[in-house]
Amino acid sequence: MKARLADHMVMSDAFAKWADANGLNVQWVFESPQVVVWRKLDDRENCVAEIAVPEGGKAKLHIKRYPTRGPARVESLGLKLLYKAKIPAASVAAWGWRADGRGFVITHDLEGYQPADKMIEAGRPFAELLEPTADIAAKLHRAGLHHRDLYLCHFMVKGRQIALIDAARVRKLPAWPMRRRWIVKDLAQFWYSTLKLPITDEQRVAWLERYSRGARVGEAGALRKAIVAKVLRISAHDVKLNERQPRRNISIPD
Repeated sequence: MKARLADHMVMSDAFAKWADANGLNVQWVFESPQVVVWRKLDDRENCVAEIAVPEGGKAKLHIKRYPTRGPARVESLGLKLLYKAKIPAASVAAWGWRADGRGFVITHDLEGYQPADKMIEAGRPFAELLEPTADIAAKLHRAGLHHRDLYLCHFMVKGRQIALIDAARVRKLPAWPMRRRWIVKDLAQFWYSTLKLPITDEQRVAWLERYSRGARVGEAGALRKAIVAKVLRISAHDVKLNERQPRRNISIPD
């Protein structure tokens, strides 16, 4: 007979102080009116919360609630992989699960950062973000990791600083030849996410050339052919996903 789960929360030192001051626990994550759901999908709920902190003022938190505990653990591990590789990313405040098996992960807000796609839609030239986004993608793959959701909306921008979010699918890259397949998938997701924005083909090629020099994974020309083929498959799949879940490709609430 399986042992019954109990409420469980793993916290960073900083969040533990906030939890003590605010009475935050697993029940709070799922029942507090402070936790506001801004998107509900089949596989998760995206929430935000604002809490008072002992240092004074307030802190904003991003919370994902899952129907099972597995995805919460996986996302927390994905963020830790990025942290160990010294790739800027959202930091884990806490993660855990409820006695009924539902999981959650809480991350600190990246204060002052905005999603790259929203910035470009608002008028920021992609030319200003071309090099820093290419460099962070190159660093990711050079560190032996892949994101598997490497869309522009998951690049958070503050000036020329870039941080990654949504690490639920971050993994270590496998050995060749499977390694190249997953690298191409990441690059194709990025490429695909630029197509509806004021970004030219010349800029996409320049981005790929910058990335290739940094990642040292092959010539940009050979990668481009594989990327374009993958983009076509992503496009067909995305149409079906967006029909079912039109708010799926939003990284933070409007």
